Amino acid sequence: MRRTALVLVLVGSAAAIAACAGMGMSGSSHPMGFFVTSANPGRGADFGGLAGADQYCQSLASTVGAGRKNWRAYLSTTGAGGVNARDRIGRGPWMNAKGEVVASSVDELHGTNRLTKQTALTERGEMVMGRGDAVNMHDMLTGSSPDGRASTASGDTTCGNWTKSGEGSALVGHHDRMGLTEDPPAKSWNSSHASRGCSLESLKATGGDGRLYCFAAN
Repeated sequence: MRRTALVLVLVGSAAAIAACAGMGMSGSSHPMGFFVTSANPGRGADFGGLAGADQYCQSLASTVGAGRKNWRAYLSTTGAGGVNARDRIGRGPWMNAKGEVVASSVDELHGTNRLTKQTALTERGEMVMGRGDAVNMHDMLTGSSPDGRASTASGDTTCGNWTKSGEGSALVGHHDRMGLTEDPPAKSWNSSHASRGCSLESLKATGGDGRLYCFAAN
């Protein structure tokens, strides 16, 4: 009886340890606080608005055990109730899937950050192809100016606040910090140029794949 009871206790303890480990991997202790989306949901720049884009970031984070954090898409919106991307992503610091700090604060993120092709990884820890690779996917949807705020330029800069998948345009940045020239916009991670349209095909033709930057706000 004593031997049986001891075995049961040991088995129960092992199960409890395993459960705690599992909770830790899926909880807020997960180190990742930043990633580039590994794919587009299939509707180009139409994410169903800002809330839909946030939910997409949340769902991808959940697939790798980081779903208990409060994830936000790095996107600005314009018009009544418009918001700035920089105001909705928390205070930092933010680490990628490999535990590398890409920025320690909002000011550093919009100043001298550590975002490069090698550090702007997907939620799976994979690099995204950029300029010079077989397929250029370096355009990241942001709708933002270099300082992380909504653009004041005339015309559409957010694909209808992320609800359009046809006509329209959105500002994009280059995750690999490379472009056709050496000018600052070509090297900007968040504000390089406007897209040709809002459909996935148009975004690909511009040099992207309809991807987003996602940040943990907590």
